[in-house]
Amino acid sequence: MNHQHAVPIRFVAAVAFAAEKHRHQRRKDAEASPYINHPVALAQTLADLGGVTDLDVLCAAVLHDTLEDTETTVAELTQHFGPDIAAIVQEVTDDKTLSKAERKQLQIEHAGHASRQAKLVKLADKICNVQDILDAPPANWDSARRIEYLHWSKAVVDRVRGVNPALESTFDQLLERGLLLLKD
Repeated sequence: MNHQHAVPIRFVAAVAFAAEKHRHQRRKDAEASPYINHPVALAQTLADLGGVTDLDVLCAAVLHDTLEDTETTVAELTQHFGPDIAAIVQEVTDDKTLSKAERKQLQIEHAGHASRQAKLVKLADKICNVQDILDAPPANWDSARRIEYLHWSKAVVDRVRGVNPALESTFDQLLERGLLLLKD
């Protein structure tokens, strides 16, 4: 096997897997954009803005919502991508059996105890979600709901600080822009 191409092939496999798993899902924006745009944006944010080159992190970013929002199992992720990537995805997965309020509180509580790799994925997720909420918010979210999301995202990000200053600065700039835009 030519190992020179092993890195991009594994990443492309993760993108293809996520695209298949999310194929019928749409984002909550007014255009109902394809869901796969979100996980791809996470990987791009990590690589371009955060300088992240760790393939496990980039693959986990693309796969980060598969356990939470599709029928994908941990065993399936482990089989296709190995235990390390599966573990990162598990760390950033909410327990959907809990109420939304409980899930949000647990994200804040657990963020600081996550692995460095999971913290990077979590940080990129918050950056991309805040960007979307500012530029293409869900149609039914008023300013108060958007401001609430910004404050909650900050609470999560504050628990992962120290993992990537460039990404943290990007988040802080987005947060500041959002709070000014929404007049909080």
